[in-house]
Amino acid sequence: MTRTEDPALARFNPLPRVLVHDDFDTGAHGWVELIGNHDEHGDLGTVDDHMRDFRPPQLSSCNFFDVGTHGALSGTYALKVATRPLTGHTGVAIRRLTMAGRGLVQFETYLTYKSEAASAENRAAYAAGSGKWDANFHPSENQFGAFTVATDICDGVRYHCVARYLNTDLANRPRRQWVYPAVPEPTPREHFEGKLKLPPTADFTAPDPDDWHAFGDAQELCYNEVPTKVNWHYLRWLIDTRTRTNVELQLNDTVHDMRGVPVPAYAEEYGSLRNLLNFYVSVRTHTDVRNFLYLDSVLVSVDW
Repeated sequence: MTRTEDPALARFNPLPRVLVHDDFDTGAHGWVELIGNHDEHGDLGTVDDHMRDFRPPQLSSCNFFDVGTHGALSGTYALKVATRPLTGHTGVAIRRLTMAGRGLVQFETYLTYKSEAASAENRAAYAAGSGKWDANFHPSENQFGAFTVATDICDGVRYHCVARYLNTDLANRPRRQWVYPAVPEPTPREHFEGKLKLPPTADFTAPDPDDWHAFGDAQELCYNEVPTKVNWHYLRWLIDTRTRTNVELQLNDTVHDMRGVPVPAYAEEYGSLRNLLNFYVSVRTHTDVRNFLYLDSVLVSVDW
């Protein structure tokens, strides 16, 4: 059977070599909670404050109070990454790999995002007439903060390629904009050396909001009127590990050229990370409402 004849693969557009195909109907496939480094005794109390509660990803059948079990794009289970109902809280899932070569690397997935279906914030927004429900727009759409797709790569130089969909800003105003960080992600070693100390709800990718910059035009996605209607979005993200650069990002029918989006590298070397090739996804809430990111399946392909 060729790739185009296999329904599980035909929905993707991979590079010549498929590195991983994670169908979450068959398990989590190595996607785990990102947890910060702890000391040589395994003392979890030494994990940085802002990394102690990222929450583990879960296999989810996308259950909702009104329709019951929705299911994934195909099959029953999707990978769910969730926040707590705490402003600034982040949920993170990571997939750890290594590189057998250098060149183009492509991450593809089908995803959907939601905020809590019913919340005090929804009712308050309705009562205040802000984002009032009109049988089309739902207040919960503006209670979703952001989701991020990112890498952690090291070929002697360590760097992160990062793309974030900023649905709302920190004041919960609609943005619907792709953004990238202009600084390297803070590391546990920097925290250990006392160079910075982040609070529990800090944005671990780039804590200062001024370090996030927009790329491409604003892009409105399909939220589909209420938070229990699930519409799957196709995402394809291409990077080049030979040049340590972004290439392009596609979400549904819109392609964003990322060749001009910088990728900040660490000035210091990090030992024991040779050929590191990690992928992570995160979801971040900007209100006291739980936010969710669901991945139906993931395919990573390369040209080496």
